[in-house]
Amino acid sequence: MKTSLEASYAYSRQIARSRAKNFYYAFLLLQKPQRNAMCALYAFMRYCDDLSDDAAGGTTPQTMQRWREDMTAALQGKFNDHPVWPAFHDTVVRYRIPHQYFHDMLDGVSSDLVARRMETFDELYHYCYQVASVVGLCTIHVFGFEDPRALELAEKCGVAFQLTNIIRDVREDFELGRRYIPAEDLQRFGADASKMERSAAWVEVLRYEGRRAREYYEESRPLMVMVHPKSRRSMWALVEIYWRLFQKIESSGFDVFEKRMRLTTGEKLQVLGESFFRSAR
Repeated sequence: MKTSLEASYAYSRQIARSRAKNFYYAFLLLQKPQRNAMCALYAFMRYCDDLSDDAAGGTTPQTMQRWREDMTAALQGKFNDHPVWPAFHDTVVRYRIPHQYFHDMLDGVSSDLVARRMETFDELYHYCYQVASVVGLCTIHVFGFEDPRALELAEKCGVAFQLTNIIRDVREDFELGRRYIPAEDLQRFGADASKMERSAAWVEVLRYEGRRAREYYEESRPLMVMVHPKSRRSMWALVEIYWRLFQKIESSGFDVFEKRMRLTTGEKLQVLGESFFRSAR
Protein backbone atom coordinates (compact mmCIF):
# COMPACT_ATOMS: atom_id res chain seq x y z
CA MET A 1 0.00 0.00 0.00
CA LYS A 2 1.43 3.35 -1.03
CA THR A 3 1.97 6.05 1.57
CA SER A 4 -0.27 9.11 1.26
CA LEU A 5 1.29 12.57 1.16
CA GLU A 6 -0.17 13.39 4.57
CA ALA A 7 1.17 10.18 6.10
CA SER A 8 4.57 10.78 4.49
CA TYR A 9 4.86 14.20 6.09
CA ALA A 10 3.73 12.75 9.43
CA TYR A 11 6.46 10.11 9.15
CA SER A 12 9.03 12.81 8.33
CA ARG A 13 7.99 14.92 11.31
CA GLN A 14 8.34 11.91 13.60
CA ILE A 15 11.84 11.18 12.31
CA ALA A 16 12.88 14.82 12.73
CA ARG A 17 11.47 15.02 16.27
CA SER A 18 13.25 11.86 17.37
CA ARG A 19 16.54 12.18 15.49
CA ALA A 20 17.30 15.83 14.60
CA LYS A 21 18.91 16.75 17.89
CA ASN A 22 20.23 20.12 16.69
CA PHE A 23 18.17 20.94 13.64
CA TYR A 24 14.65 20.30 14.97
CA TYR A 25 14.75 23.21 17.39
CA ALA A 26 15.30 25.60 14.47
CA PHE A 27 12.54 23.92 12.46
CA LEU A 28 10.02 24.90 15.16
CA LEU A 29 10.47 28.55 14.23
CA LEU A 30 9.21 28.02 10.68
CA GLN A 31 5.70 28.26 9.32
CA LYS A 32 4.04 24.87 8.90
CA PRO A 33 4.68 24.32 5.16
CA GLN A 34 8.38 25.10 5.53
CA ARG A 35 8.63 23.08 8.74
CA ASN A 36 7.10 20.08 6.97
CA ALA A 37 9.51 20.53 4.07
CA MET A 38 12.55 20.65 6.34
CA CYS A 39 11.35 17.53 8.14
CA ALA A 40 10.97 15.72 4.80
CA LEU A 41 14.47 16.70 3.72
CA TYR A 42 15.86 15.70 7.10
CA ALA A 43 14.12 12.29 7.03
CA PHE A 44 15.61 11.58 3.60
CA MET A 45 19.10 12.71 4.62
CA ARG A 46 18.92 10.86 7.94
CA TYR A 47 18.25 7.61 6.12
CA CYS A 48 21.19 8.29 3.79
CA ASP A 49 23.46 8.80 6.82
CA ASP A 50 22.14 5.67 8.51
CA LEU A 51 22.96 3.62 5.42
CA SER A 52 26.51 4.99 5.29
CA ASP A 53 27.02 4.30 9.00
CA ASP A 54 25.86 0.69 8.70
CA ALA A 55 28.58 -0.73 6.49
CA ALA A 56 29.28 -3.34 9.16
CA GLY A 57 25.59 -4.22 9.27
CA GLY A 58 25.24 -4.98 5.60
CA THR A 59 25.10 -1.74 3.63
CA THR A 60 27.02 -2.24 0.40
CA PRO A 61 27.68 -0.09 -2.67
CA GLN A 62 24.84 -2.04 -4.29
CA THR A 63 22.52 -1.01 -1.45
CA MET A 64 23.42 2.61 -1.99
CA GLN A 65 22.92 2.26 -5.73
CA ARG A 66 19.41 0.87 -5.18
CA TRP A 67 18.66 3.79 -2.87
CA ARG A 68 19.92 6.21 -5.53
CA GLU A 69 17.68 4.53 -8.11
CA ASP A 70 14.71 4.82 -5.72
CA MET A 71 15.56 8.49 -5.16
CA THR A 72 15.85 9.18 -8.89
CA ALA A 73 12.43 7.60 -9.43
CA ALA A 74 10.95 9.57 -6.51
CA LEU A 75 12.24 12.81 -7.98
CA GLN A 76 10.14 11.93 -11.05
CA GLY A 77 7.09 11.18 -8.92
CA LYS A 78 7.43 7.38 -8.91
CA PHE A 79 7.49 5.94 -5.39
CA ASN A 80 8.16 2.55 -3.91
CA ASP A 81 6.90 1.69 -0.43
CA HIS A 82 9.37 3.78 1.61
CA PRO A 83 7.26 6.36 3.49
CA VAL A 84 9.57 9.32 2.90
CA TRP A 85 9.17 9.58 -0.87
CA PRO A 86 5.83 11.42 -1.29
CA ALA A 87 6.86 14.20 1.12
CA PHE A 88 10.36 14.32 -0.35
CA HIS A 89 9.04 14.68 -3.90
CA ASP A 90 6.46 17.29 -2.88
CA THR A 91 9.14 19.35 -1.10
CA VAL A 92 11.58 19.22 -4.01
CA VAL A 93 8.90 20.29 -6.48
CA ARG A 94 7.33 22.93 -4.25
CA TYR A 95 10.65 24.66 -3.49
CA ARG A 96 12.34 23.96 -6.83
CA ILE A 97 15.37 22.29 -5.29
CA PRO A 98 17.95 21.20 -7.91
CA HIS A 99 18.13 17.42 -8.17
CA GLN A 100 21.93 17.46 -8.42
CA TYR A 101 22.21 18.35 -4.73
CA PHE A 102 20.81 14.95 -3.77
CA HIS A 103 23.11 13.07 -6.11
CA ASP A 104 26.07 14.99 -4.67
CA MET A 105 25.01 14.03 -1.18
CA LEU A 106 24.73 10.36 -2.08
CA ASP A 107 28.21 10.51 -3.59
CA GLY A 108 29.50 11.81 -0.26
CA VAL A 109 27.76 9.36 2.04
CA SER A 110 28.58 6.46 -0.29
CA SER A 111 32.26 7.28 0.08
CA ASP A 112 31.94 6.57 3.82
CA LEU A 113 31.18 2.91 3.20
CA VAL A 114 34.90 2.17 3.17
CA ALA A 115 37.68 3.33 5.45
CA ARG A 116 39.15 6.47 4.01
CA ARG A 117 41.96 8.93 4.55
CA MET A 118 41.94 12.54 3.45
CA GLU A 119 45.27 13.66 2.11
CA THR A 120 44.58 17.36 1.52
CA PHE A 121 42.18 20.03 2.64
CA ASP A 122 40.87 20.29 -0.93
CA GLU A 123 39.70 16.68 -0.62
CA LEU A 124 38.11 17.43 2.74
CA TYR A 125 36.39 20.55 1.42
CA HIS A 126 34.86 18.55 -1.43
CA TYR A 127 33.56 15.96 1.04
CA CYS A 128 32.14 18.70 3.28
CA TYR A 129 30.37 20.14 0.26
CA GLN A 130 28.81 16.80 -0.59
CA VAL A 131 27.52 15.89 2.87
CA ALA A 132 26.86 19.31 4.41
CA SER A 133 26.92 22.21 1.96
CA VAL A 134 24.21 20.59 -0.14
CA VAL A 135 22.08 20.47 3.01
CA GLY A 136 22.55 24.21 3.38
CA LEU A 137 21.73 24.75 -0.28
CA CYS A 138 18.51 22.74 0.04
CA THR A 139 17.65 24.67 3.19
CA ILE A 140 17.90 28.12 1.64
CA HIS A 141 15.63 26.99 -1.20
CA VAL A 142 13.01 26.18 1.44
CA PHE A 143 13.74 29.35 3.39
CA GLY A 144 13.66 31.51 0.26
CA PHE A 145 16.31 33.85 -1.14
CA GLU A 146 16.78 36.26 -4.02
CA ASP A 147 20.43 37.29 -3.89
CA PRO A 148 22.48 34.65 -5.78
CA ARG A 149 25.36 35.26 -3.35
CA ALA A 150 23.33 33.26 -0.85
CA LEU A 151 24.35 30.08 -2.68
CA GLU A 152 28.05 30.66 -2.03
CA LEU A 153 27.42 31.55 1.60
CA ALA A 154 25.24 28.49 2.16
CA GLU A 155 28.10 26.39 0.83
CA LYS A 156 30.53 27.97 3.29
CA CYS A 157 28.09 27.60 6.17
CA GLY A 158 27.78 23.89 5.42
CA VAL A 159 31.56 23.52 5.46
CA ALA A 160 31.69 25.26 8.86
CA PHE A 161 29.05 22.87 10.23
CA GLN A 162 30.82 19.78 8.88
CA LEU A 163 34.23 20.86 10.18
CA THR A 164 32.57 21.27 13.58
CA ASN A 165 31.20 17.74 13.31
CA ILE A 166 34.56 16.34 12.24
CA ILE A 167 36.39 17.98 15.16
CA ARG A 168 33.71 16.85 17.63
CA ASP A 169 33.62 13.27 16.33
CA VAL A 170 37.32 12.80 15.61
CA ARG A 171 37.74 9.95 18.10
CA GLU A 172 34.60 8.07 16.98
CA ASP A 173 35.53 8.46 13.32
CA PHE A 174 39.07 7.25 14.04
CA GLU A 175 37.65 4.08 15.56
CA LEU A 176 35.59 3.54 12.39
CA GLY A 177 38.68 3.91 10.21
CA ARG A 178 37.66 7.32 8.93
CA ARG A 179 40.49 9.83 8.79
CA TYR A 180 38.91 13.15 7.85
CA ILE A 181 41.68 15.34 9.25
CA PRO A 182 43.95 15.87 6.20
CA ALA A 183 47.25 13.97 6.29
CA GLU A 184 49.02 17.16 5.22
CA ASP A 185 47.82 18.88 8.40
CA LEU A 186 48.82 15.98 10.65
CA GLN A 187 52.29 16.14 9.12
CA ARG A 188 52.40 19.92 9.53
CA PHE A 189 52.08 19.60 13.32
CA GLY A 190 53.79 16.24 13.77
CA ALA A 191 50.65 14.44 14.98
CA ASP A 192 50.78 10.64 15.06
CA ALA A 193 48.21 9.49 12.51
CA SER A 194 48.21 5.96 13.95
CA LYS A 195 47.03 6.95 17.44
CA MET A 196 43.97 8.81 18.64
CA GLU A 197 45.00 10.23 21.99
CA ARG A 198 45.30 13.62 23.55
CA SER A 199 48.67 15.13 22.72
CA ALA A 200 49.99 18.62 22.11
CA ALA A 201 50.35 17.86 18.40
CA TRP A 202 46.80 16.54 18.01
CA VAL A 203 45.36 19.51 19.89
CA GLU A 204 47.24 21.88 17.57
CA VAL A 205 45.86 20.06 14.54
CA LEU A 206 42.30 20.39 15.84
CA ARG A 207 42.91 24.02 16.72
CA TYR A 208 44.09 24.59 13.16
CA GLU A 209 40.96 22.99 11.72
CA GLY A 210 38.96 25.03 14.21
CA ARG A 211 40.43 28.25 12.83
CA ARG A 212 39.26 27.16 9.40
CA ALA A 213 35.77 26.46 10.74
CA ARG A 214 35.65 29.85 12.48
CA GLU A 215 36.58 31.60 9.22
CA TYR A 216 33.77 29.86 7.37
CA TYR A 217 31.29 30.76 10.11
CA GLU A 218 32.32 34.41 9.89
CA GLU A 219 32.26 34.50 6.08
CA SER A 220 28.77 33.00 5.97
CA ARG A 221 27.19 35.34 8.56
CA PRO A 222 25.51 37.60 5.95
CA LEU A 223 23.43 34.60 4.87
CA MET A 224 21.14 35.13 7.86
CA VAL A 225 19.72 38.33 6.36
CA MET A 226 19.68 37.04 2.77
CA VAL A 227 16.91 34.51 3.36
CA HIS A 228 13.34 35.75 3.33
CA PRO A 229 12.30 37.62 6.50
CA LYS A 230 9.83 34.93 7.63
CA SER A 231 12.69 32.42 7.74
CA ARG A 232 15.36 34.51 9.44
CA ARG A 233 14.64 33.46 13.01
CA SER A 234 15.04 29.82 12.01
CA MET A 235 18.17 30.56 9.99
CA TRP A 236 19.69 32.39 12.92
CA ALA A 237 18.82 29.60 15.38
CA LEU A 238 20.18 26.92 13.05
CA VAL A 239 23.52 28.66 12.70
CA GLU A 240 23.66 29.79 16.33
CA ILE A 241 23.16 26.27 17.70
CA TYR A 242 26.11 25.01 15.67
CA TRP A 243 28.18 28.11 16.42
CA ARG A 244 27.68 27.62 20.17
CA LEU A 245 28.62 23.96 19.84
CA PHE A 246 31.79 25.04 18.10
CA GLN A 247 32.48 27.64 20.81
CA LYS A 248 32.03 24.98 23.50
CA ILE A 249 34.58 22.76 21.76
CA GLU A 250 36.95 25.68 21.30
CA SER A 251 36.65 26.86 24.90
CA SER A 252 37.42 23.32 26.13
CA GLY A 253 40.79 23.53 24.41
CA PHE A 254 39.54 21.01 21.83
CA ASP A 255 39.22 18.36 24.52
CA VAL A 256 37.24 15.93 22.35
CA PHE A 257 39.29 12.81 23.00
CA GLU A 258 37.32 11.27 25.84
CA LYS A 259 33.80 12.66 25.58
CA ARG A 260 31.42 13.87 22.88
CA MET A 261 30.69 17.57 23.08
CA ARG A 262 27.05 18.62 22.78
CA LEU A 263 24.71 21.40 23.73
CA THR A 264 22.21 20.64 26.45
CA THR A 265 18.48 20.88 25.82
CA GLY A 266 18.46 23.98 28.00
CA GLU A 267 21.15 25.62 25.87
CA LYS A 268 19.18 24.90 22.70
CA LEU A 269 15.98 26.26 24.23
CA GLN A 270 17.91 29.38 25.18
CA VAL A 271 18.78 29.87 21.52
CA LEU A 272 15.10 29.56 20.62
CA GLY A 273 14.18 32.15 23.22
CA GLU A 274 16.83 34.54 21.98
CA SER A 275 15.59 34.11 18.41
CA PHE A 276 12.19 35.52 19.44
CA PHE A 277 13.90 38.44 21.16
CA ARG A 278 15.88 39.12 18.00
CA SER A 279 12.75 39.16 15.87
CA ALA A 280 11.19 41.76 18.14
CA ARG A 281 14.10 44.19 17.93
